[in-house]
Amino acid sequence: MEMLMDSSQAEHSFLSSVTASERTLNPYVTGTSVVAIKYKDGILMAADMGGSYGYTLRYKSVERLKPVGKHSLLGASGEISDFQEILRYLDELILYDNMWDDGNSLGPKEVHSYLTRVMYNRRNKFNPLWNSLILGGVKNGQKYLGMVSMIGVNFEDNHVATGFGNHLARPILRDEWHDNLSFEDGVKLLEKCMRVLLYRDTTAVNKLQIAKITEEGVTISQPYSLKTFWGYSAFQNPTVHAEGSWLDMVTGWAVTTME
Repeated sequence: MEMLMDSSQAEHSFLSSVTASERTLNPYVTGTSVVAIKYKDGILMAADMGGSYGYTLRYKSVERLKPVGKHSLLGASGEISDFQEILRYLDELILYDNMWDDGNSLGPKEVHSYLTRVMYNRRNKFNPLWNSLILGGVKNGQKYLGMVSMIGVNFEDNHVATGFGNHLARPILRDEWHDNLSFEDGVKLLEKCMRVLLYRDTTAVNKLQIAKITEEGVTISQPYSLKTFWGYSAFQNPTVHAEGSWLDMVTGWAVTTME
């Protein structure tokens, strides 16, 4: 009898483990930096299309720029499945707002505020959404651009970035951005930032999209590749000024062995 009870309990435990619903607790497939700026007529945002499995570039057509309602544009780095969950939240939010049918609609400031509460709430449950988000938009002639981290830290600025973009792209933006940028100059500035990230970020890919949002709505470009140059001397011999590096040790050992 005891053996029968043990086997039935084991079977119940096995079935429970199979049917249990689980959530993402660690990032698996992730996207890298997003960079966004204000320009003369609205907001410009850029992101590459890589989806990395650890440090392996597994997917090359992941779209991480999405329109939200009539006035907002969202970009995300981090876990792709969590980004899809956030998009589901936003679809429900926009649907609920439209159901009022009162002639009003949520603007970028309201959507950004909502996202800060969602991210902070999940952080407090020790089950964060593993994303850094950029939310930009235009409503009633007012441009808005802000970001929120996976733990709810948020701010608003004239240019923002996530991931390595905070360290590599924002210094460029601080030097070259101004509030009267044309669309063409804004695209060139974002391409410069994305090219630097491509050179220095191991999880970046040479395929990107640039999106703009103005009073007329959102336009997201078709994916395209940046022109790159890999002939710089620092790329040819990366350890020339790093004597005693691991690569120098290996090279020296190989030469000694051959002799």
